[in-house]
Amino acid sequence: MRRGTLRIHLGAAPGVGKTYAMLAEAHRRVERGGDVVVGYVEHHARPRTEAMAAGLEELPRLRFEHRGSPLTEMDVDAVLRRAPQTVLVDELAHTNAPGSRNAKRWQDVEELLRAGIDVVSTVDIQHLESLGDVVESITGVRQQETVPDEVVRRADQIELVDMSPQALRRRMAHGNIYPPDRVDAALSNWFRPGNLTALRELALLWTADRADEYLQQYRADHRISAAWQARERIVVGLTGGPEGRTLIRRAARMAAKASGSEILAVHIVHGEGAAPGSAKELAVQRTLVEDLGGTFHHVVGGDVPGALLDFARGVDATQIVLGTSRRKAWQYALGPGVGATVARESDDIDVHIVTHEQAAKGRGLPAARGASLGRSRIVAGWLTGVGGPALLTVVLSQFHPGPGQAIDMLLFLTMTVAAALVGGLLPALASALLGSLLLNFFFTPPTHSFTIAQPENIVAIVIFVVVGAAVASVVYLAARRTQQAARLAAEAEILSHLAGSVLRGESSLEALLARVRETFAMDSAALLERTGERGAWTRAAGVGGHPPSRPEEADVEVAVSDRLTLALTGRVLPASDRRVLSAFAAQAAVVLDRERLAGEAARSRELAEGNRIRTALLAAVSHDLRTPLAGIKASVSSLRSADVAWSPEDEAELLAGIEDGADRLDHLVGNLLDMSRLQTGTVTPLIRVVDVDEVVPMALGGVPKNSVALDIPESLPMVAVDPGLLERSVANIVENAVKYSPPGSKVLVAASALGDRVEVRVVDRGPGVPESAREHIFEPFQRYGDAPRGTGVGLGLAVARGFAEAVGGTLQAEDTPGGGLTMVLTLPAAAGVPTAGARQAGADGTPAFGRPG
Repeated sequence: MRRGTLRIHLGAAPGVGKTYAMLAEAHRRVERGGDVVVGYVEHHARPRTEAMAAGLEELPRLRFEHRGSPLTEMDVDAVLRRAPQTVLVDELAHTNAPGSRNAKRWQDVEELLRAGIDVVSTVDIQHLESLGDVVESITGVRQQETVPDEVVRRADQIELVDMSPQALRRRMAHGNIYPPDRVDAALSNWFRPGNLTALRELALLWTADRADEYLQQYRADHRISAAWQARERIVVGLTGGPEGRTLIRRAARMAAKASGSEILAVHIVHGEGAAPGSAKELAVQRTLVEDLGGTFHHVVGGDVPGALLDFARGVDATQIVLGTSRRKAWQYALGPGVGATVARESDDIDVHIVTHEQAAKGRGLPAARGASLGRSRIVAGWLTGVGGPALLTVVLSQFHPGPGQAIDMLLFLTMTVAAALVGGLLPALASALLGSLLLNFFFTPPTHSFTIAQPENIVAIVIFVVVGAAVASVVYLAARRTQQAARLAAEAEILSHLAGSVLRGESSLEALLARVRETFAMDSAALLERTGERGAWTRAAGVGGHPPSRPEEADVEVAVSDRLTLALTGRVLPASDRRVLSAFAAQAAVVLDRERLAGEAARSRELAEGNRIRTALLAAVSHDLRTPLAGIKASVSSLRSADVAWSPEDEAELLAGIEDGADRLDHLVGNLLDMSRLQTGTVTPLIRVVDVDEVVPMALGGVPKNSVALDIPESLPMVAVDPGLLERSVANIVENAVKYSPPGSKVLVAASALGDRVEVRVVDRGPGVPESAREHIFEPFQRYGDAPRGTGVGLGLAVARGFAEAVGGTLQAEDTPGGGLTMVLTLPAAAGVPTAGARQAGADGTPAFGRPG
């Protein structure tokens, strides 16, 4: 029996319209003559979804009772008996009621597929099992209902149902997803803009990966090797030369012209190892590629053009970027070159040859490197090369007759190879010459004479000398290449780590000097500087015991400039180590400049902020504080006037004006003192575990009665904060919201728990604040829009955020759907107390107020 096909409508978030899209697909199939039935569809009382379900045959459901509540599930047996061509099954990740045929709905779907019935289903991205931890970190809610990724991956068709976060929140605010009484709670929890944006990105990335898997599988099944330009993938071929940076930047400009393009930089390492001197430049180019959003790859291959093309075809590249050849004109007589070969054999992959400053300048010869053997190995090599043949001669002389001249030559050749391995080329050549003389004198007839009687023995000894010298040379060269490769690999690793840490700003100057000291096994390291060409040296930084204070005290010094030098003590370094040491010295100078610039910038910011605060404070004192003082002075002067007989009503009004002015003055002075404490860093919170519903009501004393609506559940976890600072922060937020709310409108203060945090949201229906100005309103002495002078000095929100951060929380501004501004105060929940989200979340991980389809 044929297996049914599975089509899944994957939603980026609850409420984007998965069920509606599934029903629309059902109607299309019915119009084409298909036999379609509804196995289970959850419309959540949404009028448009209910209307779309009309006209489709719906099978009866099974009914259960669980803990006194009636439940309905899909009747799998009824579907199998009906045996339609296609069945609609909503909410693939749903957990069936106890007593059902299968524990999970996706298991019901598998049974229907095995019976040959096509299934159209829906699932949200947060219900995929592999994304459980990611979704919990984003939303603070652990998904209880999940479906294995493999079930969704095996689907024959996956259609992404997407909607922008702003559009989805508007749908929510208009009541198209939840009833009006659930809208505010939903917008404050699951449907926050950050949550929706992150979930949308997860859905897009997961779907893109699946599309790429489908494409690769199709090409493999149909044995298609040609590149398909479904997505621009640009491969940059690097040689390790300085022109690589030009190629990378050119590829980045090309990628920027096509959305979704990828950059893959590849360095082909020849089988004999990378060219000397390329490791440092490759480390820089790796960083550049990664900064531009690309990836860096090493590929080993004997044939550079072939390896590059194999890599490009393997990643389904559409373009290859190469630099103009650095070979000189006469070198083309040796072959066409990498660029010409790649262009000739690239087939349908476009090849771009980019000019650069290094073109036709030649590569030059690699610097000669000795074996750099230690004295002990050189001595051992000479002992092996000279003493070994002599000892072998003594041993072989004890045997009469000997093993034969051929075996004798092989034994002496073995001593030559051993000398090459231990001591290098010269001991090996000496061993070959000495061995030939000993073979001639002791083992070639006539013995004990340098005369050779038979001509073939002359040829044999000559061949022995030639072979011995050749073998010694090859063995020595291999040993030297091995040592060079190991050294270059170590240098590359050191330089790569150095460049990465410095560019990312991870290394302080002391940490960098400590790494220099550790890398070169020195006793101490110091960066020395002087003010002028003849000024006295001072130590900018130093590590280790007794770091040098002058270049004359160092065993090794590397000058960065006339006024800066890196000095080390401990031992004299070989010249081969100075290349890496020079890189460390240059980076040390960069780190020193960066630290000083950072310090100067911080001091400048402090001075500028202090000047701004003083200027604003002067303006506040000169106007905002004088306004209530002037009102109090006028009322007091009027009451003390003997010329006017004030009625009791007039006196009461003047006294109320005095009280109101005093309250305003007290509020302004309080905010000024709070801001002063924050600016000077003298706020010391006393953290205690408290209930939010105990602190927030106390913060509402400064606002008119019936101007605020509270929605703070008693089931919220306790928070670890300073109650006094929290009260002052909430008071300032609420007073600001009431000030900008329209007459007759109430400010909503709601709280909810999300993971290990508690959010207090203050929602007003005022004019709102554009996104570009939301951070600006938290700056001291700022009033947004056309707020009149005298309504405050603009410190309320700045103080609120400062106190929130002092207790370990945050304060952010968001849009209120339908108009207005929502202040989100996030507080740390007390450790060990379960959150309301964990106790109240629905089975599918969405808030308990409903399960969107």
